[in-house]
Amino acid sequence: MKAYKKLVEKYERIHHLSHMQSIVYWDQQSMMPSGSSDARAKAMAEFGVIIHEASVDKEIALLLNDAMGENLNAIQKASLREMQKTYTSNTILPSDLVKAQSLAHSKCNHTWIEQRANNNWKGFEPRLNEVIKLSKEEARIRSEINGLSAYDSLLDLFEPGMKSQTLDGIFADVKTWLPELIQNIVEKQKSQTFIKPQGIFKIKAQKELGVKVMKHLGFDFNKGRIDISAHPFCGGVPEDVRLTTRYDENDFVQSLMGTIHETGHALYEQNLPQDLLALPVGQARSMGIHESQSLFFEMQMGRSGEFLKSIHPYIIESFGNDEALALDNLVKIYSKVEPSLIRVDADEVTYASHVILRYEIEKALINGQIQTSDIPDMWNDKMQEALGLNTKDNYKNACMQDVHWSEGLFGYFPSYTLGAMYAAQQFNTVKKVHPNINDSIANGDLSQIKSWLKENIWSNASIYSTDELMSKATGESLNPKYFKEHLENRYLFN
Repeated sequence: MKAYKKLVEKYERIHHLSHMQSIVYWDQQSMMPSGSSDARAKAMAEFGVIIHEASVDKEIALLLNDAMGENLNAIQKASLREMQKTYTSNTILPSDLVKAQSLAHSKCNHTWIEQRANNNWKGFEPRLNEVIKLSKEEARIRSEINGLSAYDSLLDLFEPGMKSQTLDGIFADVKTWLPELIQNIVEKQKSQTFIKPQGIFKIKAQKELGVKVMKHLGFDFNKGRIDISAHPFCGGVPEDVRLTTRYDENDFVQSLMGTIHETGHALYEQNLPQDLLALPVGQARSMGIHESQSLFFEMQMGRSGEFLKSIHPYIIESFGNDEALALDNLVKIYSKVEPSLIRVDADEVTYASHVILRYEIEKALINGQIQTSDIPDMWNDKMQEALGLNTKDNYKNACMQDVHWSEGLFGYFPSYTLGAMYAAQQFNTVKKVHPNINDSIANGDLSQIKSWLKENIWSNASIYSTDELMSKATGESLNPKYFKEHLENRYLFN
């Protein structure tokens, strides 16, 4: 297996370089002084070229061909398959485009942070337009090679095997029942009252609470940390996971769930198979599966009365035994359904509307049906249609609220709702395997959940396709019915 072993060595080098790149990105988002942005953008662009050149090394192609004839076991064959796919994907793009994208993304990201605070779409639009132009060029190149549509060529980077035609069908179905469900839940909850927590919730206390909950969930602080950034994310590598969140001293409720969400991502990363970490096959299966882990912990489990009961003592320790912090009141707060402007703060019922809106806009952008300048008006129209909210001239809380497009992540957004559907299907299976799982969660025992996830999701990394992974874990490939049933059972029938 000389060829395969040499491939492993090459991908280990790429992994080490990617480790450094991810930490530099984390520093840019959480620590870097604003005046360093231009120099950092250039440095990251150069580093991106180094990684790209290592990834498209012509010797890899020769080794891949030689390794095809070697006596490999099942895992090694899966590894070779993922290497081949990764290499093909990397070699499609010329180095000058990769460098231009890295520079554009870094500059646009910095501009986004500055101009979002000022609600300045006009100041942000030129930088975003450059990112979109380069993403469309990438989509064109990929499309010519893989035969997919422009948008599907980018979607495949995040959700391998998924097509916009399939998504259109899934989302069209959601749009037939979600608006009425939202309306019915809002109507039902009119008779429910809760007390909104008041006061100053110091950032230090919020961070300490978050750390306690992260430890409760199983996050390994020997191989990771949590910091603050403008947009929460989970980055780094499995051996060195970097989480960020954001805090509001007037409201700890959302930041706590944001921390739980990112911890779900982190647990997936920290529990990927150790012997495959440096290889493509050892990475997360897809962004939809990755989001299923964050939403499994934040939505399926995190907003349940049982889980809130398990962490309630930590909340009282952090903020005192206030009437507004009573368990019953917190359950009502975390199950409140109300159309809102901000995706990351949305409840799990209205969340899908936010994702579908972004999907429809970015698909139209990449396929050349609209221009960058059309985004604000299209956003407002779709937000009013989906959730009855007006966003005219409110760019900060509308089309400038997310960091994804600034970083060229077109094709990413569908993963959020696919993740919610995968998570609902996974949790449904856990409940079948462990009928008393809710009692265990309420008692603070998450061992059965983590054991099931590790055996069925985490340890399998990218060994199987997404459909195969879900079929092995739950008995069937993606079935959106579990998502609908979950929402109805929690918010209408409970």
